[in-house]
Amino acid sequence: MAVKEDKEQRPFIAEIKEKIRLLNSIAAFIVITLLAVILRYLFKPLSDVLDFLPDISITLIIIIVVILTIIGFYMWMVVSHRIIARIEKYRNRLDQIFAVTKDLREEIYGDILLNKIMEHSLSITQSDAGAIFLVENDTLVFKIVKGEKSDELKGRTVLKGKGIAGWVAVNNQPLLIADVKSDERFDPDVDLVTGDETKSILCVPMTTIAGVEGVIELNKKDDHYSVRDVELITYLADQAAASLVQARFREDQKNYEIHITDMLLDAMDFQIPDKKGHSRRVAKYGNILAKAINMPEEKRKRLYLGALLHDVGFLRIKTEDVFTREDFMKHPVIGDAMIRPINFYADVAPFILYHHERYDGYGYPEKLKGDAIPIESRIIAVADAFDSMVSETSYKVPLSFNAAIEELQRNAGTQFDFWLVDVFVSNIQPEHLQ
Repeated sequence: MAVKEDKEQRPFIAEIKEKIRLLNSIAAFIVITLLAVILRYLFKPLSDVLDFLPDISITLIIIIVVILTIIGFYMWMVVSHRIIARIEKYRNRLDQIFAVTKDLREEIYGDILLNKIMEHSLSITQSDAGAIFLVENDTLVFKIVKGEKSDELKGRTVLKGKGIAGWVAVNNQPLLIADVKSDERFDPDVDLVTGDETKSILCVPMTTIAGVEGVIELNKKDDHYSVRDVELITYLADQAAASLVQARFREDQKNYEIHITDMLLDAMDFQIPDKKGHSRRVAKYGNILAKAINMPEEKRKRLYLGALLHDVGFLRIKTEDVFTREDFMKHPVIGDAMIRPINFYADVAPFILYHHERYDGYGYPEKLKGDAIPIESRIIAVADAFDSMVSETSYKVPLSFNAAIEELQRNAGTQFDFWLVDVFVSNIQPEHLQ
């Protein structure tokens, strides 16, 4: 690690210890000097031992004591102020890095996460440019590039081991190069992000237990990096690697969720042809209502998923025979039992279980009443009934748009939440049926 030695680049703890030792030396000098003068004039037996001290008047002694005390306190205050300033500066940087860590941990989208990692790295080190490489098999891929060559480099792949970034990926060690022109590992085709004026490069691996996930490389044109920069960016890189793995897991989970949901919907459409497309339409109408009542986006997403799966229980009811009312009334409980054990579906299971509860308490399976019914289930109930009334695949003789609206209004306050019916009627339009 080629680093120019200066105060900025000494390890923080070592610097603080050095200043504390200086404070102790100042205090010791004052105490020893004052003690020697006092012993010289107050204790005659020691006068021969301390006869190297000149004979001076008591007035002069007092002046010397005062001057030494003032000088000592001044030096103490100066050094203490510097220690406090250094601690405050370091604390601010730690606060920044902790805030960055929280920001990264909360991000669930991989591409946005990579951009955040890059922006935070540039900001913390005041770098002119930088790049994030991700390891894919035996190559490094430029995923994020900030600098003069961003258009040229983004998406490009290079072999592991090539350039400073490749060296860091292979050796799993941070590397600080104060003068890139003097380092044989430097490869301008890989490491030169800022243009031809790059002076210093800081490169750190993003590492997890599984190995190196990627590399963060930062460039400066006119300045050099400090050891403290290495410490902070190394910490950031470790957090970034963990966040990348977490984001990748979430994306994989979301992908599984989407595919499994589509498979279930296709199976429902196949098993119950009369209800083909019903679940997707219910989800659409429910989303219109949820937006109208300003439901938060995350809750709206869960409602949408619950609406898609509200009839999943029919998959375990034999469809060869004619449905009885008893068969029909089983599907919310069966659907809840099917969905609840699956982690990414578990929180929508109650929406499925209670979507046939009535606002007046005469529904099923538990005869919940009013606000005791989850609002998501109440929304699904309105959307479900509306689609059943207007859909040709649900009713032998479907109702017209206006007739379905009148039927909802007629049952508001008994079968349905009257407020939700009112909002739904105010926001649904004939073109939404397309």
